[in-house]
Amino acid sequence: MKLIVMAAMASISVAASVAATGAASAQEALAKRSGCLNCHAVDTKKVGPSFKDVAAKYKGKADAEAMLVAKVSAGKEHPAVKASGDDVKTLVKWVLSQ
Repeated sequence: MKLIVMAAMASISVAASVAATGAASAQEALAKRSGCLNCHAVDTKKVGPSFKDVAAKYKGKADAEAMLVAKVSAGKEHPAVKASGDDVKTLVKWVLSQ
């Protein structure tokens, strides 16, 4: 019985890991389609800071998501983006999760 429970738990863990990887891949693909990866990379500085550096800079700041969505969408301190408002929100959440 313990073996069945352990096997079920392992299966759930693997499925959750695959789902998380799939979601991250989809968000990275969205970042690529939106032009984000022309200037940014997940873990290395390019023209702009890495997404991990952005996440570290804004970690623990309650207004980080709203502020970054506004900054990216406005195109004043950040070049104009090719993403819809909902996609920008999705991308900012993904960047902050790095």
